[in-house]
Amino acid sequence: MSPSDPILSVMREFESAFSQPTWKKVQVLFMGTLLARGRRTVTTALRHMGLSDERNFSLYHQVLNRARWTPLELSLRLLHLLVHTFVAAGGALTFVIDETLERRSRPPHQKTRSLS
Repeated sequence: MSPSDPILSVMREFESAFSQPTWKKVQVLFMGTLLARGRRTVTTALRHMGLSDERNFSLYHQVLNRARWTPLELSLRLLHLLVHTFVAAGGALTFVIDETLERRSRPPHQKTRSLS
């Protein structure tokens, strides 16, 4: 199964952030995750893509913990894509930042901020 053209155009924005072998695995994991119900794990994604008997099953797990890619670079590309899509259309973006994962001492009512 291959993704539709709108999904492919969004995915292409991230392609150059990965090596070619890793990118192929990312595509498989992405499609498997879209098809999965319930928990979206690497194993579940591979099962939905019909790769549960794949010899190199563990290589797909390494996309998340060994392959060379930068979450910061991917997040910047995603931000650029969102800004380009919504602001170019005359819309406005409102960012809500949830800091509950930060390890700082603050009163509970100051855990989230909104940036416009």
